[in-house]
Amino acid sequence: VLFRSVSLFIAADPRQLDAANSIGAPVVELHTGSYCDALLATDRAAELERIQKAAAQAADLGLECHAGHGLSFETIGPIAAIASLRELNIGHFLVGEALFTGFAEAIKHMRAEMDKARIRIAAVPR
Repeated sequence: VLFRSVSLFIAADPRQLDAANSIGAPVVELHTGSYCDALLATDRAAELERIQKAAAQAADLGLECHAGHGLSFETIGPIAAIASLRELNIGHFLVGEALFTGFAEAIKHMRAEMDKARIRIAAVPR
């Protein structure tokens, strides 16, 4: 098998999630670029909320949900804290960072940031 499944790269938009579900897509990847590019804290918070709602909708629809585009050490935490996300795509940033620190260090640092976010959500009582 060359690949596990195909995902649709979509905006964190309820209509796009419904469309992905209607055509039988097994996996969606939510675009995080607007969240990462937001300069104002209020804009970033609004984009994060859209992504959180979209991830919840994907879970309700039974879609496997991934996220990515523009994620960095600065922006990964709140995205990694979304429990229903199964995969985060952050390769471009890691390759750029590896030019300065090496792949092993860049990946280790990113993994630590992701793990911190996941530990925080695991500690929250449900």
